Amino acid sequence: MQIEFLGADQTVTGSRHLLHINGKKILLECGLFQGKRSEAYDINKNFQFNPTEIDVMVLSHAHIDHSGNIPNLVKKGFTGLIYATSATVDLCQIMLRDSVHLQEKDLEWVNKKRKKKNESEFKPLYVLDDVEKAMQHFVGIQYNNTIDLFPGIRLTFRDAGHILGSAGISLEIDEGNGKKINFGFSGDIGRPNSPVINSPDVLRNLDVLMMETTYGNRLHSPVEEVEEDLASTINPIIENSGKVIIPAFAVGRTQTIVYMLHKLFDQNRIPEIPIYVDSPLAVEATEVFRSHPECMDRETYRVFLQEGEDPFGFKRLKYIKKTEESKELNEMPGPMIIISASGMAEGGRILHHLANNIENPKNLILFVGYAAENTLARRIMDGYDKVNIFGESYQVKAKVKQMDYFSGHADQKELLDYVRLNPPDKLKNIILVHGEPDQALPFKEKLLQLGYKNVVFPALGDKINL
Repeated sequence: MQIEFLGADQTVTGSRHLLHINGKKILLECGLFQGKRSEAYDINKNFQFNPTEIDVMVLSHAHIDHSGNIPNLVKKGFTGLIYATSATVDLCQIMLRDSVHLQEKDLEWVNKKRKKKNESEFKPLYVLDDVEKAMQHFVGIQYNNTIDLFPGIRLTFRDAGHILGSAGISLEIDEGNGKKINFGFSGDIGRPNSPVINSPDVLRNLDVLMMETTYGNRLHSPVEEVEEDLASTINPIIENSGKVIIPAFAVGRTQTIVYMLHKLFDQNRIPEIPIYVDSPLAVEATEVFRSHPECMDRETYRVFLQEGEDPFGFKRLKYIKKTEESKELNEMPGPMIIISASGMAEGGRILHHLANNIENPKNLILFVGYAAENTLARRIMDGYDKVNIFGESYQVKAKVKQMDYFSGHADQKELLDYVRLNPPDKLKNIILVHGEPDQALPFKEKLLQLGYKNVVFPALGDKINL
């Protein structure tokens, strides 16, 4: 067995790993790299392998940094099946179409600038027809159902607790001559006891674990503090008639925030103010959430579903799809809360809301998730005084806060707890991916201190033989 590391290696975006097993080539993930536009375009356009030679693809979840380059893969000749959970298939139906729309909008602006410089125009990585063709390759599988991918290779999905439908991937491999390997790929690992979806179902009895390390050197806020922290953060902005702008991933983070605001509103811990979810994708994704109650956790069932109440809808909340309605928010006075995609502020309607609100000190930009290097969200988080939005410079005068509790990624302690269920005498190899060096390397040291012997942090292009 050999693993080639082709994306999300010593970084957190563009996840892509190629397994060579028993003469078959199995691609884990095919995500979009997000960062500097020119760099990202080249990385996403070109594959380091021949797509026609890939036998099958396995996808852990629907986030674009894991799924977003699948239409390009099919466009360039991949003809195999793509296995994912049923909820992931449903989410990819809307997310990949939305990716086409975002590319079109982004390239419209980028190509205007390139044309002025007499530079050749960028073309979209793929179009809607490519998405339609890609979706024909998907096969949905329920959690905990084991299937034979090929002779000697068995696949099982376990609930990763990251977003709806997210999965850890278990491969039982028989290479012959008595050599068997239990291989696990964590996907993105969620937080135990997070709102809405189930806690992670840890992959066990592994010989090899390839795992994410997004927050391998960070501890998140305690669960019991988050509701009070959110209320105390929002209320002063409301009292000052300001606006709370929340960049949030349309899938997962938006539904968690809405769920939490619903609870606070019902408990009279935040006042009656308008709350808008301004993201067509988030609106559609929320419908997918509603159609998969089997993925919801016990609290969501007890507090809302058991009473027949919608956890993602309440009387002061409005979902916005039409562009005209989105533009009207710019003219409305505060107080209000606007939740809009994308979470890294690299595209979508959030850019307009930031441009219209970032220079007003009465407002708050509230970040509730991770942002990769060189993204607009990361620059604001890092305290830049000025940022560029749509090519124009804006001063950051609004208040800025980051609430790491809402992250869909486990922190260092939670990642260590995940690994500990596979003792060092059994788990012989740990491969760290999906993490920047300042997060992954300290986590590696923690694992070595716990007695795990062979822990590696591969770079892009590396190969490992097992």
